[in-house]
Amino acid sequence: MSLTEPPPADEIPAPAGGARRYLPEDWVGAISMALLTLITFINVLVRYLTNESFAWSEEVSIWLMVVVTMVAAGAAVVRDRHIRIEILYVKGSARRRKLLALLSSATTVAVFLMMFGLGMRLFWDDYRYEVTSPGIGVPQWWYTIWLPALSLAIAARAMHQLIQRVRT
Repeated sequence: MSLTEPPPADEIPAPAGGARRYLPEDWVGAISMALLTLITFINVLVRYLTNESFAWSEEVSIWLMVVVTMVAAGAAVVRDRHIRIEILYVKGSARRRKLLALLSSATTVAVFLMMFGLGMRLFWDDYRYEVTSPGIGVPQWWYTIWLPALSLAIAARAMHQLIQRVRT
């Protein structure tokens, strides 16, 4: 991507064969959405037929929504598709575009590192106080560990992007 033109559409440049290149975030997001849809559909059917619902479905659905949100944020970082005021970026000089891109990447790293730290505090509290989930009684940290883990992965992706931008 050149600093003189806006970023490409929301996909990573295709390899030589022309096929679209899918990221790990794409696969994790698709699998999570499929599981979320299946769990919700089964729960609706069971509730309709028996007037009861699965206790575990809400907990797992919320966890899957967190995973989908975080992997989508990671995909947006890799593809450089986070929200920005495009007119400030596109209408500026090459120097201003580079500075704004560096600021954007550095801010993304900082935000996701803060989310990692706060998520670790949440995880540690759930682990230390042996909090169990209300629906099925499993350790709550089984769910909360994913927020800091995925935040750290996104911060690493953003750091890689920042390093690439510094080099160009």
